[in-house]
Amino acid sequence: MHIVVLSRNRSLYSTQRLVESIENKGHTATVLDHLKCDIVIEQDAPSIYYKGEKIVDVDAVIPRIGASVTFYGASVVRQFEMMGIPTAVESQALVRSRDKLRSLQVMARSDVGMPKTVFTNYSKEVKKIIDSVGGAPLIVKLLEGTQGYGVVLAPTIKAAESIIEAFHSMKARVIVQEFIQEAKGADIRAFVIGNKVVGAMKRQGKEGEFRSNLHQGGTGQLIKLSKRERQVALTAAKVMGLSIAGVDLLQSDRGPLVLEVNSSPGLEGIEKTTNKDVASEVVSYVVGLVEKKRDARKTRKNVKSNA
Repeated sequence: MHIVVLSRNRSLYSTQRLVESIENKGHTATVLDHLKCDIVIEQDAPSIYYKGEKIVDVDAVIPRIGASVTFYGASVVRQFEMMGIPTAVESQALVRSRDKLRSLQVMARSDVGMPKTVFTNYSKEVKKIIDSVGGAPLIVKLLEGTQGYGVVLAPTIKAAESIIEAFHSMKARVIVQEFIQEAKGADIRAFVIGNKVVGAMKRQGKEGEFRSNLHQGGTGQLIKLSKRERQVALTAAKVMGLSIAGVDLLQSDRGPLVLEVNSSPGLEGIEKTTNKDVASEVVSYVVGLVEKKRDARKTRKNVKSNA
């Protein structure tokens, strides 16, 4: 099989591991920078050109799309879908996952617990917003923030008012979220592939830091999920339409709460913490998608020939 990895940097750990796993399984891997792909839209003949050459003979695609280029990256993934090529992450699910507000609204309709959250259109009723999430301390998040950037802890009501008003004055869209004190600056990253959690780690923020992201200096340790935590992680990925996802959970007094569902979860932290070959599991899943498609095509062909 020929599997394309969409990535802007082939030297990134996740990209390297995916390429390595594809080749170890006897397949061919190609890394394409999605921003250098040209999309040709034509009735019944969609195509993609890369550096002037038409992309052909691709069996599957593994998207590694950064948040800052979601629009164009998702368009490239959608074009591969229009060409009938299976993708590890569907374009619509990718776009949905990058919209934090929409993600929360989608999950609110399912059996998934979440921190209380408020979003407003630059409302002047700041005190009511703060009261709605249980007062201070609370979290203020930029809707476009990633990897812990654009996330601020407001320890007091006065600080919360100042932070929210400052963001509003800059016309920055934010959500205000309750602070889960009992989580103690830690969260859980559950890595979901298909209908199972293949690995999980507990991420702890460094001393004096409430953000647990590894990019912010946090540390990870292996953790065994409870039955409920596993169920919530799988449900969150499913309702978001993601077959491959990193689901971030908080351990609270009222059970696991979903913070975010990441459609392009990094492999380095989860592999080094769990000592599991997660990249190989991703590739096996993608190969399975191709095989299912081929089997379906054979079935349809046999039905037609016997008609």
